[in-house]
Amino acid sequence: MRRLLLAAVTQALVALGLAVGPALAADPAEGVWLVQAKDAKVRVGPCPAKADQLCGEIVWLKTPNTPEGQPKHDEHNPDPKLRSRPIIGLTMIRDFRAAGGGRWEGGTIYDPHSGKTYKSKMRVAADGTLKVDGCVMMFCQTQTWTRAG
Repeated sequence: MRRLLLAAVTQALVALGLAVGPALAADPAEGVWLVQAKDAKVRVGPCPAKADQLCGEIVWLKTPNTPEGQPKHDEHNPDPKLRSRPIIGLTMIRDFRAAGGGRWEGGTIYDPHSGKTYKSKMRVAADGTLKVDGCVMMFCQTQTWTRAG
């Protein structure tokens, strides 16, 4: 009888684990992505202070150093105090909120090439790419990011 009860409890726990497991899985937008220009990789995951939102930081640059051999900095930032920040480690996307169906909205994307920040939304496409929109007013431009290997 004890064996039967133990077997039933074990089966229930396994079933519960299988049912709960997918709900706890990482969001498909999370991971490391190669940007469309193929010159940077961005790690997307929960924001440090807002675990229910997604952020992304630059973790790799094709050309990480200046011609003088120094690490690249955020030289185009409109705030002079932030121009000494290294590009690697820089938060490029922030504050995306889940909108359902693999879509995230309400975030911003920072372009370190221009120093400009845009309203943004993103979605995981059926082909597994990440579509990232940067928007000014009602006009958006979409970039396609691919999962980094």
